[in-house]
Amino acid sequence: MKIPMKKLLLYSGLILLAFVVIFLLIQFLLHLSTMLSALHGIMDALRAIVLGCVMAYLLYPLTRFSEQFLLYHHASPRLARTLSTTFSTLVLLSLIVLFAYFIIPQLVFNLPPLVQNLPNMVTDFSQQISNYLTSHGQSAEIITDLSDKLSSAFNAWLQADPLSALVDLASRVAIAAKGLLNFVIGIIVMVYLLMSRDQFIGQGKKLLFALCRKRTTCDVILKHLRAINRIFSGFVSGKLLDSLIIGIICSVCLSLLHMPYAMLISIIVGITNIIPVFGPFFGAIPSAFILLLTDPGKCLIFILFIIILQQIDGNIIGPKILGDSTGLSAFWVLFSLLLFNHLMGFWGMLLGVPLFASFYYLLRELVNSRLRRKNLPVPTQEYVHVAAIDENGTISYLPPPAFHFHPFFHGKDSLWSKIRQQVRSPKSSQRDHDTDNHDTH
Repeated sequence: MKIPMKKLLLYSGLILLAFVVIFLLIQFLLHLSTMLSALHGIMDALRAIVLGCVMAYLLYPLTRFSEQFLLYHHASPRLARTLSTTFSTLVLLSLIVLFAYFIIPQLVFNLPPLVQNLPNMVTDFSQQISNYLTSHGQSAEIITDLSDKLSSAFNAWLQADPLSALVDLASRVAIAAKGLLNFVIGIIVMVYLLMSRDQFIGQGKKLLFALCRKRTTCDVILKHLRAINRIFSGFVSGKLLDSLIIGIICSVCLSLLHMPYAMLISIIVGITNIIPVFGPFFGAIPSAFILLLTDPGKCLIFILFIIILQQIDGNIIGPKILGDSTGLSAFWVLFSLLLFNHLMGFWGMLLGVPLFASFYYLLRELVNSRLRRKNLPVPTQEYVHVAAIDENGTISYLPPPAFHFHPFFHGKDSLWSKIRQQVRSPKSSQRDHDTDNHDTH
């Protein structure tokens, strides 16, 4: 049978494409380390682009609001776009300057004395414990040995080789300079994205409508993308605002309580509060350790204050700011944190909740749409006691579980009466029990 030329060319092209794919796959596996290093270099080169995209995404609500405000006051569209982008950039730079103004002096003034006094603080604290144990007739040799080992190790770290310390300092300066350069490039990328955001959005939608065969598919994809955007923007912006408020409240309250290192501890608590669930513990543990070495009494007061503050944040401040932006229960929040911390490390702790919330939303929409096609109920509570669903869609339910309870003290069937009967005449009770079993058989 003669094969048409069109099919022959098609089959030949598919075979050639298969060979090319197999060849590329073999080359990739043979040069895996080189490919990974090249991929890492590409990601390192695009780090500034990614940083600019993140900053543009975070500043987009402020830019849009300021642009709409200027358009309402009869500014031209081009002028409104330029002024709103400039305003958002200035706000970002102002926040960075304020952050550096308040935090860097605290780090410079508090960290070096804290590092230098840490061996003495450990020694004094261990001496207090040793005196307490000795006064109560206990041996304090283990505490003394542990304190000496910690102090000697810390002093050896402080008095390390000056050349290695200089090399380490030079490498850190180079990393900081590279980070500063990436930040400057990221600012430029952010400005480009905010100024031309309509063009980028239009190009994305244009590509989507060109690739999809059905327009309804594009509508569904855009609907889900808008929902995921609401999840991410609501969670990220809300969590940043919540952490800022917690840091300010912590700073004011610790200053009123005359806590040492109040500003430094407030910065630690505010920054770590960005991480859901585990963030308060990450911030409270090192802060409590510093206060424990300084003043154990104030350490206890700080722990009580952090517990109260986190209860206020979890039940009042957080829900008011975040609302139900993720749609996840407490169990799934904990699950997402543990999962994405294993997969992505620190960034998984930060972004694991909105990422999992997006997956959860897509899966929920898929399940609900398939249930609607089958004319089945959508609410989850409808399926708690479901026994079976036949082909006609008729649902049969299981009866709710019933438990038989007996009173503890009143009545003949109470637990107390049975115990009394067993204590008074155990043989007759056993005989009655055997008789009952015999009658049953």
